[in-house]
Amino acid sequence: MSEKKRIEDFGEVLTPNAQVKEMLDLVEIENNRIDSKFLEPACGTGNFLGKILEKKIKIINNKYRSNQLDYERYLFSAVSSIYGIDILRDNVTSCKNVLFEKTIENYNKLFGKLGNPKLLNTIKFVLDLNIIWGDALKLINMEKKTPIVFSNWSIISGSLVKRMEYKFLDLIAYQPFKEGTLFSDLGDKVIIPDPVKDYKPIHYLNIANDTK
Repeated sequence: MSEKKRIEDFGEVLTPNAQVKEMLDLVEIENNRIDSKFLEPACGTGNFLGKILEKKIKIINNKYRSNQLDYERYLFSAVSSIYGIDILRDNVTSCKNVLFEKTIENYNKLFGKLGNPKLLNTIKFVLDLNIIWGDALKLINMEKKTPIVFSNWSIISGSLVKRMEYKFLDLIAYQPFKEGTLFSDLGDKVIIPDPVKDYKPIHYLNIANDTK
């Protein structure tokens, strides 16, 4: 599909890096939290989400590079806090690749051959669930032709992760974007809807094999 056709049919416009930085400066406090969750409903090839992840990884590098187990756990937390939707399938693929490459590039620089292959599998699994080919206006998963569903990942104890799935429709009905980021803990004013699926706690390195 030509660039002109993409613009005409989908209104696709790539945001310049300078503008991305200016917009992210507006949420600097949230971006300084490793587990702060962000959703980009028209994520494109990952301009915004990539910069958000870069900031989170920089914080992890500064705090946890001397302890590989801590580093890996917080890296999982950072990646699993990022969500995206795009109506163009190739954009979704590019966005996932951008986020994965940024993650692995930093991880390999620090740990090289000592890196854990299971972590890479976990990162891929999370990105496949968090970055969705969908229509954010109609709230539909384009691949499955079903309502968009997101997984909330919460480290509850040590390396144990609790995964709960929510319909996107239910989430935005309870918490509009302008009032906070997805799944934000903003106090009593936030009401979290019932999950459509609730998984048992599991070690984050094993989530790719978890179907229960």
